[in-house]
Amino acid sequence: MLVGVLPRTLSRRDERRAGCVFAAVGLAGLAISAVWHVLTAPDATTATSTLVLIGAATLWMPLVIWVFPRRTSTPGLVVLYYLGFLALATALSPRGDGFAVFASVGYPLAFGLLTPRMSFFGVAATAILPMVARGGTDGPTWVTLVSVAAPLLYAGWVVGSESEKRRKSNAQLEEANAKLETALEENAGLHAQLLSQARETGVLDERQRMAGEIHDTIAQGLAGIITQLQAAERSGADAERRQRHLDNVHALARENLTEARRSVRALRPERLADSRLPDAMAELGRTWTDTSGVPVKVEVTGDPRPLLPDLEVTLYRVAQEALTNTGKHAKASRVALTLSYVDDVVMLDVRDDGVGFTPGAPSDSGGFGLSGMRQRVQRVAGTLAVESTPGEGTTINAQLPAIVTANGEPT
Repeated sequence: MLVGVLPRTLSRRDERRAGCVFAAVGLAGLAISAVWHVLTAPDATTATSTLVLIGAATLWMPLVIWVFPRRTSTPGLVVLYYLGFLALATALSPRGDGFAVFASVGYPLAFGLLTPRMSFFGVAATAILPMVARGGTDGPTWVTLVSVAAPLLYAGWVVGSESEKRRKSNAQLEEANAKLETALEENAGLHAQLLSQARETGVLDERQRMAGEIHDTIAQGLAGIITQLQAAERSGADAERRQRHLDNVHALARENLTEARRSVRALRPERLADSRLPDAMAELGRTWTDTSGVPVKVEVTGDPRPLLPDLEVTLYRVAQEALTNTGKHAKASRVALTLSYVDDVVMLDVRDDGVGFTPGAPSDSGGFGLSGMRQRVQRVAGTLAVESTPGEGTTINAQLPAIVTANGEPT
């Protein structure tokens, strides 16, 4: 690689290699000049000083191996090195025409070592100072060519090389732009397809959400009404007991009618509309105890704080569904509902002492059930775990991130 077109950043290996090339070129030019000087029999009065200068140049040129890798980090050191070379070339030039060859090494050194702006000053100094030291342009024609024509040709070659690089870069850029336009056209079609799929997914997700809402409100309410009516039928001649069950039917019907309307509007559950989640859980436990006859112990631990509405709705619905499943299948005598606020998570545990079941076994209930709870919890980045053993009751645990509302106020 010619030094005039070296990039400013190279690998360490290339830096060392380029430094060696500069040193070799400088020493070769110095050797040619020295041989020419010997062949042309220099004046004896200047022989000693000339040899000293040649020796100094011989020691100076290899330093470029150490200087070249530092041309970006220590530009002052590079300028100092180049000035040293320029001083040696200027001092040797009047001692013989052959030293014009050594002086011409300054041209590639200027382009390779100095910054683009400084390199032209280096080329000009390399062309002018040795010529002035020789006393003008009087001398062999080849010396003039080396001193004047050579730097012009070299500079033209460097500029031409850079222009060719720029032309190739522009061509590559145009090609990249064309590929980019093609890719954008393809992406436009893909974007339209993805948008259509996203809409379909959104529709399916909304249908699933509505199915869960209907199950959590109308279906559960109807199940409760049927249970109370069946209990009223079994009351026989006990008018007070029958009336109590009928009152529960009326209360459930009114409550679930309100819930059905709110589900259609995608609003929060009735109890969460005007109360905090712990209070809503306590009220849910009292209502379920009254309608089922099974005592529910509700406990809240940790520091209660208002959560995002979706999180509170999810916890409430899971508790509601878990109690409904307990009433349908567990035959439990006691139920415990615990809401725990722990650091950055909130947990809900619903435990009963019922008949239990084998998790994962096929169910004949046909209800939305556990799968609906799990899907609801997963939609808010939570997890649902079910622990149960036949004859030893069931525990349902829901764990959600405790993301509070802005300014600690529910929205």
